[in-house]
Amino acid sequence: MTNEALNPDRQALIEHSIPFLDEVKDMTAGNDVERWLNEKYGPGSELYRTLAELVKKGVQEGWAASVELDGPVYRRSRIADPSDRTHHFSITAVYMNSNGNRQGNPGDSYRGQYHGHPYGEFNMVVPLDPGAALNGPNGWCHAGWTAPAPGSHHYPEAKGGAVIALFFLPAGRISYRPAPHPEVVERVGA
Repeated sequence: MTNEALNPDRQALIEHSIPFLDEVKDMTAGNDVERWLNEKYGPGSELYRTLAELVKKGVQEGWAASVELDGPVYRRSRIADPSDRTHHFSITAVYMNSNGNRQGNPGDSYRGQYHGHPYGEFNMVVPLDPGAALNGPNGWCHAGWTAPAPGSHHYPEAKGGAVIALFFLPAGRISYRPAPHPEVVERVGA
């Protein structure tokens, strides 16, 4: 076993996620579910506060969002693989920091790796800097949830500083494929 597997805070994050995953296991990500997530489990809820505290600690300690994709400003790592225990969801953390990036995107946003959500995604957004946000299917989310629908695809984008995305994928399904031409991405949406 690795130190990561034995980390009590990592285990606590998984344990606190399981009742939530039991509740959403038969839901389909999309606008209605995103609205419900923000109403029931938004930043003022105990679940959001607990998971946010644990994933922030994980990023600081190096057991969450630990694999560099574009240096220290864009990191990702899986916290739990899909299993019976997690109702066949994977749990992954991504850290993105738009501060000082030179990509030249509107609003100085930082754009990450293009990907698709074959079965959708339940995504908890945790800003680390005041004003930091993650772009979701319904616009910029400063704290709360996004729920891209099955079949959606996009470049993840952060603006206003550092943000963590703690995301739950049905069956752990995510597709990292080459992006289509930019006009197709804009037309199809996130």
